[in-house]
Amino acid sequence: MKNSSPVSIEGTVIKGHQVASGTNQNPLFPGGTLAMQLPSFQRLGLDLSSYHLATLNVSISPLNFNIIDPDWHFEKVKWHPTEPAENFSFVSTEVSSAPANDRVEGLIYYPHPETKPTHHQPPGLLELLLKKFVPEFHYGSKIWLFPAPDRIEFTGM
Repeated sequence: MKNSSPVSIEGTVIKGHQVASGTNQNPLFPGGTLAMQLPSFQRLGLDLSSYHLATLNVSISPLNFNIIDPDWHFEKVKWHPTEPAENFSFVSTEVSSAPANDRVEGLIYYPHPETKPTHHQPPGLLELLLKKFVPEFHYGSKIWLFPAPDRIEFTGM
């Protein structure tokens, strides 16, 4: 069964590759991939400068997802001098630490795996960009996502 307009989706914050934020200190991505991608996305019309430049990795497993109508979609973005161009989609969402708590604006950040050379994610993992750093979102935390209706579908429900 699939649902393209859920009320909310529960997930668990998990540790990622730490490449987006640059905390893994990979010299190929000084400052992190997001800081390097920021100018490319700005040129294409998506200004991420007000977002916390790190992804929050959220497992929704055993659910999976398909992006069906992203808010932004960019193809063949050449953001790195030596890495191949990639396709990216972004879907608006809100996130909270409990269904009734205040929500933080964000985006589901989706580098398309078929164009992503490394650092692939397992099925059922969403990468989020949030408008602010939220200290209570730490590894193992349960969080709730409120994605824009009809832009993403969830399977396995």
